[in-house]
Amino acid sequence: MSVGTMSDLYSTLGVKRGASDAEIKSAYRKLAKELHPDRNKDNPKASEKFSEVTAAYDLLSDKDKRAQYDRGEIDEQGNPKMPFGFGGGGGGGGGPGGGYSRTYSTGGDDFSFTGAADDILSELFGRGRRGGGGFGGFDFGGGAGPRQPPAKGRNVAYKLAVDFAEAAELKPQRVTLASGKTVDLKLPAGFVEGQQIRLAGQGEAGPGGNGDAIVTLRVAPHRFFKRDGDDIRLELPIRLDEAVLGAKVKAPTTSGSVMLSVPPGSSSGKVLRLKGKGFHKKDGGRGDLLVMLEIVIPESDAALKTFAEGWDSGKAHDPRAGMA
Repeated sequence: MSVGTMSDLYSTLGVKRGASDAEIKSAYRKLAKELHPDRNKDNPKASEKFSEVTAAYDLLSDKDKRAQYDRGEIDEQGNPKMPFGFGGGGGGGGGPGGGYSRTYSTGGDDFSFTGAADDILSELFGRGRRGGGGFGGFDFGGGAGPRQPPAKGRNVAYKLAVDFAEAAELKPQRVTLASGKTVDLKLPAGFVEGQQIRLAGQGEAGPGGNGDAIVTLRVAPHRFFKRDGDDIRLELPIRLDEAVLGAKVKAPTTSGSVMLSVPPGSSSGKVLRLKGKGFHKKDGGRGDLLVMLEIVIPESDAALKTFAEGWDSGKAHDPRAGMA
């Protein structure tokens, strides 16, 4: 069915006569997303239907034109009906090429736009007019049919393993592309394993322009740091005397070593928190470094063995009493 033989405009959009502007707008947005030619390249009937619903919305979304249509003064293409206009011409501007100036809101989407139906489509599908009178190179007036834009070059995929400490500190990464060009890649705050960064125009060349470079990020394993969301975990070995008496011990962080205070009487498994020493967050803050103490006992220490054998007060304490 072509635009010239369009049925009742309300039926075309799947709404009742007397439908509100919001209902008409919602119906059109839904149909436009389903029927757009870019999503139905192997279905010419969808392209025809897309043209029909676009023309229907263009007319019904104009208050004055809709009133004329409801009174039977104009037809589905916006042309005057006989005897007023004797069925000739296309002067009403109610078809898809009429380009009425109107303001639309998306009713819940995250953007707004101004213009005719094809301007709505430009916002919905991220494309502008490309030749002819239609959207995306498609002729809504029954012209030569779909015209595809020149193809862009292929995207090129890269995988980047970022050093753990550099990832936590968001150190820029120098990447060498397949073309031999080097670029400095800025790591985004809060990035996660497998996140991709798009370098526009850094892919292969094509008649419609260069493709993009798609860089997939991963964090290289570290020998003693482990990532836990925005936090970093570290198991820190300490001596028995440092645990019993308390001590200032050196602890590594991704930005360098710091002196950590171990409280007297610390047991293995106790976790100390160094605030702001984790990964950068999306909101601008940073996670923490969670340091779990691990008391290390030497395998052969005669003095320690003699002390333990004579440590009668220690034997009176049963750390497993609650597990019986």
